[in-house]
Amino acid sequence: MTTVSVVDQTGTATGELELSEAIFGGPVNTAVMHQALIRQLANARQGTHDTKTRTEVRGGGKKPWRQKGTGRARQGSIRSPQWAGGGIVFGPTPRSYRQEMPRKQRRLALRSALAAKAADGHISVLGGFELDAPRTRAVVDLLRTIEAGARVLMVLGSHNEPLERSARNLPEVRVILAANLSVRDLLTADTVLMTRDALEHVEEAWS
Repeated sequence: MTTVSVVDQTGTATGELELSEAIFGGPVNTAVMHQALIRQLANARQGTHDTKTRTEVRGGGKKPWRQKGTGRARQGSIRSPQWAGGGIVFGPTPRSYRQEMPRKQRRLALRSALAAKAADGHISVLGGFELDAPRTRAVVDLLRTIEAGARVLMVLGSHNEPLERSARNLPEVRVILAANLSVRDLLTADTVLMTRDALEHVEEAWS
């Protein structure tokens, strides 16, 4: 049985919560997690890199010198690749780095990442967060009390404007919705702090 601690907005533990074994107690498939992470990083690349070939470089219309009689090597254009300012041979051109992955494998990768975090004790549940106005100090005190670590992932079931705006100035905190949860976010976080509705969404969507 996998359990996590439930904390309030001050970081005080208020109890424990049992997690779904189908998601948080399953085996950790590191190979699928690695594949999902590589896919996510590849799909984030824009692929807009471009170099000019000898046909695209400006200039070079005139033959530098005559073919024979100069004692130098024959040249046809000052924009050939061996010339400074010439075209690039086999340089990068715009292309898509997109990778595909079966839906079942993507779901398995997410479940594996969640199970790994739960096994290490790096998941906590936030019972509630109510503020009249955004206050960054409230989030700082919360994370310091639960000893969250250097990188924190806060997962919300729905938008919570006071919480999102309170954490916006903290570079080590990333706030996302449960529907947008990814393997990269989970693996790069030292602590995963989930709200109750986010936990319900995860268990319902990926069980």
